[in-house]
Amino acid sequence: MAKIAIAENVISEIYEATPHLLKFPETKMCIDYDKEADTLYISFRRPQKATESVMLKDKGLLVRYKDNQLVGITVLDASKKIHRTEIKIEEPKVTYKIHKRKK
Repeated sequence: MAKIAIAENVISEIYEATPHLLKFPETKMCIDYDKEADTLYISFRRPQKATESVMLKDKGLLVRYKDNQLVGITVLDASKKIHRTEIKIEEPKVTYKIHKRKK
């Protein structure tokens, strides 16, 4: 099996992303990028159909819920997002439960 060399800049990007990924409400995630649509899909646990979605138009985010539980986030125009140290996202008016796994 051939080994794939990872460029230094990719390693640096992974290190930069790690603390942000650790802040997500779930420890199990599925991340999928559609290059043609320039859309990043982040699903918590396993990908599933949402029963409700909240569009944060000014942020380019679609927050997805199933039975009031956060199940995923869709990032539109993902490649155009720039690194910002602080982005305030208003909580949707729906209540939801976040279940964390016991260690």
